[in-house]
Amino acid sequence: MTVVLWQGGILLLGFVLDLILGDPPWLYHPVRAMGALIVFWEKLLRKANPDTPAGRRKAGRQMAVLAVAFTALAFWSIVQLASLFGPAAAFLVRGFISYQMLATRDLYNHSIRIFRRLKAGDLAGSRHALSRIVGRDTQNLDEAAIVRATVESVSENTADGVVAPLFYLALGGPILGAMYKMINTMDSMVGYRNSRYQDFGRFAAKLDDAANWIPARLAAFCMMVAAALCSQDARGALRIWKRDRTAHSSPNSAQTEAACAGALGIQLGGDSYYGGLVVSKPTIGDDTRLPQYWDIEAANTLMLCTSFLAFGLCFFLRIGLSLLF
Repeated sequence: MTVVLWQGGILLLGFVLDLILGDPPWLYHPVRAMGALIVFWEKLLRKANPDTPAGRRKAGRQMAVLAVAFTALAFWSIVQLASLFGPAAAFLVRGFISYQMLATRDLYNHSIRIFRRLKAGDLAGSRHALSRIVGRDTQNLDEAAIVRATVESVSENTADGVVAPLFYLALGGPILGAMYKMINTMDSMVGYRNSRYQDFGRFAAKLDDAANWIPARLAAFCMMVAAALCSQDARGALRIWKRDRTAHSSPNSAQTEAACAGALGIQLGGDSYYGGLVVSKPTIGDDTRLPQYWDIEAANTLMLCTSFLAFGLCFFLRIGLSLLF
């Protein structure tokens, strides 16, 4: 029973710390170190392999394996070092690492800034705030497009910023959670279909797709249940999820985007500009009305409820695994 409480307590501590602290600017986040490691391996391995499609793909595979392996070793070493100072230190360090892998509060904070600026009529400020969380061009977006982009970011990141880390923390503790975070960080840095990363980032993108396959669907399920609990359109969430869950180049991103679009009764997706070039994307949801600034608040409510539901499921998964092993 002590081991069960220990394992469940670590996950609970991480989840609560994330809700309270988020990502304060004064606290160095391990994702920054992960990003620096990715840049280091990319430079080194690009030079070590031929500048051909096959050479770039090989370098990308090497980078992904080395980055994930180094992350596992680094966090295993931290956990082992903490254990030398006693059970309390080991518990706190594991809980703190778990907290650092989650992004519920940070996702809420970033999106609510956009909501507040739109509510105040500050279109320029909302565009600037949006540019911090999306890769698309934001300088010419109107209110509906800003809301659409924000809701897309909230819904997609509910899966890979909240539910997926919870899932892997429950499955394998802070070390596996950190390995997932590295995979997701690699995808966000090199998983692009452009001239620079088409070949080099292919393996990282596929690895991220595989790692998010189960969590994305778990997140969509929780989001549809959350829609019912939050008095949103749960039937619409289920209907649009069934219809549009594959309407994305990623096998995972549309899972939660579709559920969210249906719950809110708006349309997401469509064409966007990246670096001045238009990128065509399928639409998700029904075009029944223009998105309004309050849809961001509704998406955040849905995200928070989804996070609590996913935590509950992952907590019991962690307890169950502790009892079995």
